[in-house]
Amino acid sequence: MRFSFRQHRRRLAVLAAVAVAGAAIAGASLATSSGHSSTTGTQTVAGVALQDSFVNVVQSVSPSVVQIEDKTGLGSGIVFDAAGDIVTNNHVVTGAKSFTVTTSSGKQYQGKLVGAFPPDDLAVIKVSGAGLKPAKFADSSMLKVGDLAIAIGNPLGLQSSVTEGIVSAFRQAVPEEGGNVTLPSVIQTSAAINPGNSGGALVDIQGRVIGIPTLGATDPQLGGGSAPGIGFAIPSNVVKDIAGQIVADGKVFDSHRAFLGIRVGETNGNGVIVGSVTPGQPAANAGMHVGDVIQSVDGTPTPTTSALSTVLASHKPGQKVSVVVRHQDGAKTTLHVTLGTYPGS
Repeated sequence: MRFSFRQHRRRLAVLAAVAVAGAAIAGASLATSSGHSSTTGTQTVAGVALQDSFVNVVQSVSPSVVQIEDKTGLGSGIVFDAAGDIVTNNHVVTGAKSFTVTTSSGKQYQGKLVGAFPPDDLAVIKVSGAGLKPAKFADSSMLKVGDLAIAIGNPLGLQSSVTEGIVSAFRQAVPEEGGNVTLPSVIQTSAAINPGNSGGALVDIQGRVIGIPTLGATDPQLGGGSAPGIGFAIPSNVVKDIAGQIVADGKVFDSHRAFLGIRVGETNGNGVIVGSVTPGQPAANAGMHVGDVIQSVDGTPTPTTSALSTVLASHKPGQKVSVVVRHQDGAKTTLHVTLGTYPGS
């Protein structure tokens, strides 16, 4: 392509203008770059500070988290007090009375069962004369979605393992595997919860226990395998209350759980059949009889015992609910029941 001298001069002028503009842009870029370096430096300092906080939490809390083992398996526990009481999940200790307790330093002690409360999946065992370090417990009612959460336990027998995440949500009436236990309230967390983490510590960035990891969600589409990033923990306020009662009395005397006062059985998904009615309790007072089939509570269908357990776990003692029952002659009746308090263990 040909071009004239005047065109060439014009092109040089354009190039010069571009060069000047480029210099200005470069100067601006350097200024921005310098600011970015400052920002990056600040971010790095903040990142290191957060990392140090995690390290400090793990070092502080780990001595208060133990491994609990019996002949059938193992789990985790949290040192509850200076007397050597250790709180854990009931399903960790079910079927055993004595246990081998291993600390984060590797020392082993023999522990004995103090008491358990299966409806909340909590239990207490005791180690004498070990001088174990009690954990600090937070007020779980102050938690917010997005708070940092660190899980410390013994997943798959890997002692003193640590995972981290956040408080993802708060859930009510969450059934455990098998549906025999429904937890009234749980903390959902993205910190990985694996077998063996049960009974361990879920702590905040200040090293205070906010909950006890108890189960991970499962996905039927994965063949019942764990759903990554969805775990559940019993709130620390529930733990302090129930474990405190077991330590003081060896049993739970105030469960805060709703109660009908009946024993029930399955009907292949067509309701819950009443097998026995305790005299003087809420169901009996409302006119419920053996052989009645409970079809709904407070408008929620109850096709199975698990469904009934879930409904009751979402209510409180003293609440008035409508209960639809089908009598043995096929007639349906709506009973008005004032819920009682589950009598404890």
